[in-house]
Amino acid sequence: MNTQLFLAFMVVAAALACTPGVDWAYSIAAGLRQRSFVPAVAGLCSGYVIHTVLMVLGLAALLSGMPSVLGWLTAAGAVYLLWLGWSTIRSWRGASFTGAQETPAPAPARQFRVFLQGMGTSGINPKGLLFFVALVPQFVSPEAALPVPVQSGLLGLTFVLLVAIVYSCVALLSRKLLHSRPGAARRVTLASGIIMLILGAVLLSEQLLPLLGDAITPS
Repeated sequence: MNTQLFLAFMVVAAALACTPGVDWAYSIAAGLRQRSFVPAVAGLCSGYVIHTVLMVLGLAALLSGMPSVLGWLTAAGAVYLLWLGWSTIRSWRGASFTGAQETPAPAPARQFRVFLQGMGTSGINPKGLLFFVALVPQFVSPEAALPVPVQSGLLGLTFVLLVAIVYSCVALLSRKLLHSRPGAARRVTLASGIIMLILGAVLLSEQLLPLLGDAITPS
């Protein structure tokens, strides 16, 4: 693999991982609401592993060329974000750092649910799929010793490692900085839920507005 291309990818990927968005919102909410944020971060990373596998198999490029399929995926992701944002907002008054306010449930079941929510947050987002399609190929060298699919896989997993580090820091810092400020913790949890709702609404409107426009346009 071309060393210069790899370093350039590291810089771009790190910058993207450090850009606040729905993944940050979910990481912060997990840091404030759960006993451990590890399942949430692991879930987010697993979603990007799915994108990496799709990219290596060539399915990502195939899906990006199918607007109708991407449209349905975007709509599904938007509805999921709306549900997750609403769930987060509903629990903002009970935001804590010990999980004492959570609904009693077996710890493994609760952690697995948090993991699946994180995986859904990043895995069902078509914009993550398009990110891999549009960005990763720019840093793949056809002249390198490693095959192109292997290079693509390594770059994808590098991004997964970067987001694991960044999201863990975000969740940990949100907990440490707000540990003695329950009021601020509740406001941050509320803001995280609102961010998810806004992003979900934007994604859904991007799919519904063209359909409404076609419906009202005279034939």
